[in-house]
Amino acid sequence: MAIVLFAAALHAAWNALVRASSDKFQDTVLIVLGAGIWTALLLPLAPVPAVASWPYLAASVLIHVAYFALVAVSYRSGELSFVYPLMRGSAPALTAVFGVLLISESPSAGGWAGVLLISCGVLVLAGDSWRSGTFRARPAMFALTNACVIVVYTLVDGQGARLSGHAFSYTGWMFLLTGPLLAAIAAAGQGRALLQRIRQGWRRGLLGGACTLASYGLALWAMTRAPIALVAALRETSVVFAAIIAATLLKEPITRIRYVSIIAVCAGAAAIKVF
Repeated sequence: MAIVLFAAALHAAWNALVRASSDKFQDTVLIVLGAGIWTALLLPLAPVPAVASWPYLAASVLIHVAYFALVAVSYRSGELSFVYPLMRGSAPALTAVFGVLLISESPSAGGWAGVLLISCGVLVLAGDSWRSGTFRARPAMFALTNACVIVVYTLVDGQGARLSGHAFSYTGWMFLLTGPLLAAIAAAGQGRALLQRIRQGWRRGLLGGACTLASYGLALWAMTRAPIALVAALRETSVVFAAIIAATLLKEPITRIRYVSIIAVCAGAAAIKVF
């Protein structure tokens, strides 16, 4: 339990690094490159993913490029305490809804209660932002779009990891391939600026990359020691950690109503995972 909570805090932490950055996209690139560097050091210890998983791995790399790009643009004008719950909290609810629409897989009564909690939490979160004058349509749109991307890569990686024969190796190759591709896209428009950013912010990239890789790796390890549903539910506490970081380190103003909505989103996501 302690390990999974720590992993959730690490996930919120690297998002906070992006939010606090003066150039969200370039620092997101640095963090993904950092994760790739740490992965490169560890991959020699792991087997190559099975050939059957390679098409899923290729798709995952492209999907994650979109995911990281949307993370960056979401935080350009959106607060961590607003964007993060929308992005991470909405994904389980969307997964449940898409499951009904696409594969006729309906969640239990507890699962639907979780969807309702998330929906209410998101509406209250948006309403509080509107009331305080901090609501921004663009980051909200990008965050919800990224929630859909999270659903897609979850489905792709779930199948790919199973076929790979080694989940860490599959994930490691995803980071290793995503970093250079994302960097190439960034360099196409601002190559010199990116090189300058790498020289100045490589420590930030390695720190954020370590948070990203460790967050997933620790959760993956926990799933080998505890029920997967419990681990997945505990990971949703990252929404609460993001709120704490936003209030204490980023000095974002968070009302009591926003705290309530964030806790509702976290509880709803946990209910979907468990029930």
